[in-house]
Amino acid sequence: MRSRETYLAFAAILLLALIWGYNWVVMKVALQNSAPLLFAALRVVLSAPVLLLYLLLQKRSLALPSLGYIVPYGLLQSTGFVGATLLALEYAGAGKTAILVYMMPIWLMLLAWPVLGERLHGLQIPALVLALLGLVIILEPWRAGSSPWQGPFFALISGMSWAASAIWHKRFVPKGQDLINATFWQASIGGTVLLITALVFEGWQVRWTGPFIAALAYNAIPGTALAYVLWLFALRHLPSGVAGIATLFAPLIGVFAAWLQLGERPNIWEAIGMAGIFSALFLVSWQHLRPKDDNITMSAQE
Repeated sequence: MRSRETYLAFAAILLLALIWGYNWVVMKVALQNSAPLLFAALRVVLSAPVLLLYLLLQKRSLALPSLGYIVPYGLLQSTGFVGATLLALEYAGAGKTAILVYMMPIWLMLLAWPVLGERLHGLQIPALVLALLGLVIILEPWRAGSSPWQGPFFALISGMSWAASAIWHKRFVPKGQDLINATFWQASIGGTVLLITALVFEGWQVRWTGPFIAALAYNAIPGTALAYVLWLFALRHLPSGVAGIATLFAPLIGVFAAWLQLGERPNIWEAIGMAGIFSALFLVSWQHLRPKDDNITMSAQE
């Protein structure tokens, strides 16, 4: 019989999928009032005080982790992942970007092979084939005058950076490291680098409208701080494979929310490609339900 904590964990992971899924629309709307890198920087930088408050209330350690671990982690997770995500949204639709960024588990298992010695096995092999086929179909290289390449390019860079940050974390995290402490410091470091980069290349291109302020608040509080707490709570009471399958609803919610609110209706090829990638992600998550698998925890940044 399932415990009360298990039901709460299911509720937490479904809420998390809703938060992450709808955030693709929120971020796309925010770009009407801000340059992409600047919004990415503000999103990360403003999430740091929320995480700091959580650490203080929980009386957790504020000690800075070793720079050799935390600086690359911040550059990959916040600077690379979040920065590339917003650049992708600048050039492509929210739904399409969401699906391509969420190819992260595919890049994760490919990177884990040479770096961690985790060879592809079982359902991971057909998942890889499905994902790559889906990617090709979404890009439609056979179509004359195909859609601009910048959006898909930055979306793929975002997912790869996200995967690389997970590999880096697993490979180099200090023993006993508090994960929320690490998230606070990587966001502070990566967000600062992102802000400097945005100011150098974009300048201060922002209009402080009501929707823009609401988008920042959404990203800083439910989109980052609350999301991380929900993710950790779900992982504590559910197998990571179950949690992973539940979070697959996030890109689907992003696709349908963008369709309903922004009018971004996928064409037939995009829909087929999205279905292929989603099927691949489902297979990867299903593989993780097996106890023998060693899972890599994903950071709750999206």
